[in-house]
Amino acid sequence: MLLQLLLVLTFIIIGALTGGIGLGVVGGAGVAVLTFVFGLEPTAPPIDVMLMIAAVISAAACMQAAGGLDYMVKLAERILRKHPQYVTIIAPLVTYTFTFLAGTGHVAYSVLPVIAEVATETKIRPERPLGIAVIASQQAITASPISAATVALLGLLAGCDITLFDILKISIPATLIGVLVGALASMKVGKELVDDPEYKKRLHSGELAMKHVELNGVKNMFKARLSVILFIAATLLVVLFGSIPALRPSFDGKALDMPALIEIVMLATAALILLVTRTNGKDAAQSSVFSAGMQAVVAIFGIAWMGDTFINGNIAELTDSIKHVVTDMPWLFGGALFVMSILLFSQAATVRAIVPLGVALGINPMMLIALFPAVNGYFFIPNYPTLVAAINFDRTGTTRIGKWVLNHSFMMPGLVATVVALLVGLLLIQIY
Repeated sequence: MLLQLLLVLTFIIIGALTGGIGLGVVGGAGVAVLTFVFGLEPTAPPIDVMLMIAAVISAAACMQAAGGLDYMVKLAERILRKHPQYVTIIAPLVTYTFTFLAGTGHVAYSVLPVIAEVATETKIRPERPLGIAVIASQQAITASPISAATVALLGLLAGCDITLFDILKISIPATLIGVLVGALASMKVGKELVDDPEYKKRLHSGELAMKHVELNGVKNMFKARLSVILFIAATLLVVLFGSIPALRPSFDGKALDMPALIEIVMLATAALILLVTRTNGKDAAQSSVFSAGMQAVVAIFGIAWMGDTFINGNIAELTDSIKHVVTDMPWLFGGALFVMSILLFSQAATVRAIVPLGVALGINPMMLIALFPAVNGYFFIPNYPTLVAAINFDRTGTTRIGKWVLNHSFMMPGLVATVVALLVGLLLIQIY
């Protein structure tokens, strides 16, 4: 078993370093080795999770193609410029809301340059709002009802009589409080902008000549607003159906399961957006949201399949070796989620790869929900695209990777937001 585990971890690291769809296809290669070399029977691929993500991403991509995302960015810019002195508090709330509604953290790209510019104009160290804004876009993944991670967790806990509302009533307040505490902690990070040596250097060299960030214009405001309204309505509908099973259609006395319902609602919404706003479907397929989402689908395909195959083939040894530890201290499972998320660079892939082990070990489903925010650990190594983008958007040079790599601008807000979210989640499951 140890040799198989080392192999799985090696494939995960290689896939993460490859980037793009590398995580998924390398995971598929891992399944091949486990099957043909070690003789493990491959489990069924995570089809439902993949199809749910594809449906949600299709709807979000259609909204983006219709101008909905540009419209949301315009609203965000208006809010940030109206209260620039509070940019460190408002910025993470904006990126959190974007991710919560869209189900993907990649929507934060479009608002990061606005955050950087507003902070610079107000002489607030851009590292402060940018660092926590990126973290907020990650934390919101575990609070969004339509994110790949939440959908994956719901699917794995469906047999434990857990509804979508059971997850959201813990994850939303936990991550939101974590982000707010992280924002407050970020307000005093580093020197004031006017005293920062790097800022002074760039200011004197002329690199910081003021220039306004040009955002993509909303070509048709009516279409953009309508696409946002339709997408938000679909999200609320998913929450409603997921929270109240009695509202779902029933067949042979059994309510329609959530994977099929999410797929139906989101694909129908995507079609409605395209038809009502007369948007070209090709534009949706070429959008940044669709590209990022499809990479997530392929990643989950390979990595989750490899993880399931390894766990299923060694379940007896795994449970015997660590069950007593996890039974006595179930919160330690959160550490496993955090470490694996660093390696996998995906909350959804981490959930699909590790949570089945938690279920097999008999960890209480509510405990697994409380530990859910621990999958947000991929800020730890500063090479994730949103982190790199934030560094590049900060023309003052205050947002950066430190001399020792891990002492970067996102470490403190990331650790604070994650730890607080976990503590609040553990407290909430005691209350509920």
